[in-house]
Amino acid sequence: QVQLEESGGGEVQSGGSLRLSCAASGRSVYHMGWFREAPGKEREFVAAIILYRGTTAYAESVKGRFTIARDVAQNTVSLQMNSLRPEDTAVYYCAASTFKYSSADYDYVPTSRLDFGSWGQGTQVTISS
Repeated sequence: QVQLEESGGGEVQSGGSLRLSCAASGRSVYHMGWFREAPGKEREFVAAIILYRGTTAYAESVKGRFTIARDVAQNTVSLQMNSLRPEDTAVYYCAASTFKYSSADYDYVPTSRLDFGSWGQGTQVTISS
């Protein structure tokens, strides 16, 4: 079983920055990611990373503004969010997978909710205009 502990979040004005962190403990994880859920909307993919390779994937809506990074030794990922917009307001969830999707010569970064088996409690991010 994997435990995920999130930190960061809060409220900033439009154009500001925030940084989220997520630490995994328990079993070994191979992929970690971030999803978000706005009021009245479904949970959507934000960013993910292959922990042992560093390969990343982003939703189109956050490309160029958000950066996911890993700390393999600490089993931690961070999400640096810049140029934040009111539409980024949501509860952000950290996710982890203990399944190794990639092969020796092919990187696959999971982006579906179904690809992740462990979830954090969520942290609120609010962007005011």
